[in-house]
Amino acid sequence: MIRHPWYVDYEKAVEIQRIFRERVILKTNEDFNPHFVAGVDVSFDKKRLYAAAVLLSLPDLALIEKNTVSSNITFPYIPGLLSFREAPAIIEAIMGLKKRPDVIIVDGQGIAHPRRFGIAAHIGVLLDIASIGCAKKRLVGDYQPVPDKLGAYTYLKDRGEVIGLVVRTKRHVKPIFVSPGHLIDFETSYSIVMACLSGYRLPEPTRMAHIEANRARKKIQN
Repeated sequence: MIRHPWYVDYEKAVEIQRIFRERVILKTNEDFNPHFVAGVDVSFDKKRLYAAAVLLSLPDLALIEKNTVSSNITFPYIPGLLSFREAPAIIEAIMGLKKRPDVIIVDGQGIAHPRRFGIAAHIGVLLDIASIGCAKKRLVGDYQPVPDKLGAYTYLKDRGEVIGLVVRTKRHVKPIFVSPGHLIDFETSYSIVMACLSGYRLPEPTRMAHIEANRARKKIQN
């Protein structure tokens, strides 16, 4: 695993993003045949965060294992710097899984980010694992309306560059924002997300991780 300092100021954090952005590979390995997909998400209270990693098998989406960790909040919420707030705990949760995932779906952005280095890209580069950003909201870019049909998508663009896909994962609900993070291309990112749907807006790995993170938070609070 590649390491770098997490507890830095704004200028240093941006510098780290720009340096590590050069390591992002938006290409899927020829032998990529994922059998295990991890979903990760984070829940918060006033002082602590709770990160969950859930590992599912493909293509049946059966639960293999799950792991949660908690830690103090050490970085403020700053749009575009989410990884410095959440990634250390997420990485710890992933590292605590007995089986290494073939691909990670992150509740956040991949390259659909002002510096093309969102939390999914950051985690993918540090762990050297294929990663996909799957966000509920847009951080940057513009897109055309998405047809109300399962699997329909339009391109998310920023300054003329395609940075993601706006995907309809369920009819009559808002689309999600899918972007490659590392070691994966746009087409494969889309295919993996679609393969992980189970009737909900969010793909099953991140949906389950969201539940587990909230469960961990509530357990401590109670």
